[in-house]
Amino acid sequence: MRNLVAKSPIDGFIASIFLAVVVAAVFPASGVFADVMDWVVTGLIALLFFLYGTRLSPREALDGLTHWRLHTTILAFTFVLFPLIGLALHPMLSPMIGADLADGFLYMTLVPSTVQSSIAFTSIARGNVPGAIVSASASNLLGVVLTPALVVLLMSSDAGVHIDGESILEIVLKILVPFIVGQIARPLVGPFLRRYAEPTKYVDRGSIVMVVYVAFSEGVQSGLWSQVDAVDVILVIVLSTVLVALMLAITWFVPKRLGFNREDMVATQFCGTKKSLATGLPLASVMFTGSVVGFMVLPLMIFHQIQLIVCAWLANRYHRQSDPQGDTVDA
Repeated sequence: MRNLVAKSPIDGFIASIFLAVVVAAVFPASGVFADVMDWVVTGLIALLFFLYGTRLSPREALDGLTHWRLHTTILAFTFVLFPLIGLALHPMLSPMIGADLADGFLYMTLVPSTVQSSIAFTSIARGNVPGAIVSASASNLLGVVLTPALVVLLMSSDAGVHIDGESILEIVLKILVPFIVGQIARPLVGPFLRRYAEPTKYVDRGSIVMVVYVAFSEGVQSGLWSQVDAVDVILVIVLSTVLVALMLAITWFVPKRLGFNREDMVATQFCGTKKSLATGLPLASVMFTGSVVGFMVLPLMIFHQIQLIVCAWLANRYHRQSDPQGDTVDA
């Protein structure tokens, strides 16, 4: 168990995220401090995606690009099946947890897959790591365009959606441009970042924690917690757990029927069931306004933690069951 925890991005990171929520509830950013924090978060988001750009090896990308069936399947789970499930659940969730949290749950289904945890769990489970690298990275790049498009298409203006030419430009400048710069600068800064890989983890995780703090500070200032009670949070936890289990089952059954080998099935399962907090939070901060941001990111935060815990357990199970001499593992 200790070895599993060491290999998975949970524990301190997740604790820090929820600590940021608590701090925001007690000491929310306001006034000049809030303005300063907005600028800080903007810089941290750019740095976060710059680091993502430096980490994607062109050689690894080329090795994985040939598996087009794998990538198409994963992207279909991420940007087609997930949104369809979220859209189908939305009318039922509104009277259960309130319209705002129901909108947040729908938004959670529209964001791209994770990068680091998808690759890490695929590696632990002895799956197709190059394929996972390409699929997870492509999901995030496409998510910069597809997630706002899905938000406009599937979410009503009552959800506080604010997307225009200026917000699209902001998404490009905050996320896409830093990633491209990271790719260009990779030959120069790559060796340095690999040498100090451990400290850079604190930079990108710290960026996410700060985004959470600022988002929930805005929510607190606008009365977020007075509109959300414990029962609503428990229901979101239960719904998220059920959705994770459902997607894990579907992402194993469908690739098996498609004739994927074990390695590709593992990559599909761990890349096709994730939702990225690192990408979803910055996008939410650009696309939604005021207290709405807090409602949008709360279900994503809860789902993110549950998916990490469940997938960490599952990856370790696959690792124990896998036979280096064979291609089968019990599902």
